[in-house]
Amino acid sequence: MDGNLLARIGAIMFVAVAITATVIELNRKDEPAASPAARIVQPERDPLREEQRRCQQLGQKAADDAACLRVWAETRDRFLGRASSAFSGEGR
Repeated sequence: MDGNLLARIGAIMFVAVAITATVIELNRKDEPAASPAARIVQPERDPLREEQRRCQQLGQKAADDAACLRVWAETRDRFLGRASSAFSGEGR
């Protein structure tokens, strides 16, 4: 075989593969990364979060605050997946 003929066959094969890949990509349907049902809905107002912020602002004094100790216990239980009493946000 001649070198020019071999180069032409290679070029034709390259173009055929490129066209095939383009057609496949254009026909592919885009799927969303996550379905809307999989989204986590956060409540608008979370009393536990508000108490956490209050305790954060207290700084070192929060270690002596009974309400902050309850908030930290509830936060720890939520994190570890333990069943605990619902946080009421009362008792400050």
